Amino acid sequence: MRVSYGEIGPQRPVVEPDLEPSWLDDGWVALARRWVEEAVEAGLPEPNAMVLGTVDADGHPCTRTVLCKGFDADGVQFFTNYDSDKGRQLAATPYASVTFTWMPLAHQLTVRGPVEKTSENTTTEYWNSRPRGSRLGAWASNQSRPIDTRADLEAQLVDAGRRFGVDGDIPLPPHWGGFRIRPESVEFWQGRPNRMHNRIRTRFVDGAWTVERLQP
Repeated sequence: MRVSYGEIGPQRPVVEPDLEPSWLDDGWVALARRWVEEAVEAGLPEPNAMVLGTVDADGHPCTRTVLCKGFDADGVQFFTNYDSDKGRQLAATPYASVTFTWMPLAHQLTVRGPVEKTSENTTTEYWNSRPRGSRLGAWASNQSRPIDTRADLEAQLVDAGRRFGVDGDIPLPPHWGGFRIRPESVEFWQGRPNRMHNRIRTRFVDGAWTVERLQP
């Protein structure tokens, strides 16, 4: 069965006014933070989840969901295994797009731009904030590589636990770290009935940010 936005609708009535270019008078970060905070307050699952788009060696698009671990005027950050598919793809083509989708609020945010690795200090600080199990998992998994069974994967986690001990320090793996997407284009989408959605895009052009409304 085909359904439209108007049939699905947000999980709560749309009560906010129509999105306007003036909402970006203070820059894109302020509005992005507000939308994330609203998603958190609404109790949405994984409000910092975003779909990351890259391209493979054949120029074909690849997408997956990752967790945003911070953003500011310098860009959007996430962390991963540099030897994973996305890590190798970004090394070869350092440009990406990420989209946050908060459908119950009728909000969507897309950020596009060149990608760079985060600094060692930034990566280390985040690594040290991760739960012990997550740090062990980063050592245990050869991300994106084939493995025969789930039991084999769990055995690798057990081996990692033995390697570092119950209370031993778990250092930052040399193959693990962060990426930052430096925004060239940021688009805010606000759902409206009859597919007459509001889209406002800001782009960094010739050293300045421009703002424009797009047709849905």
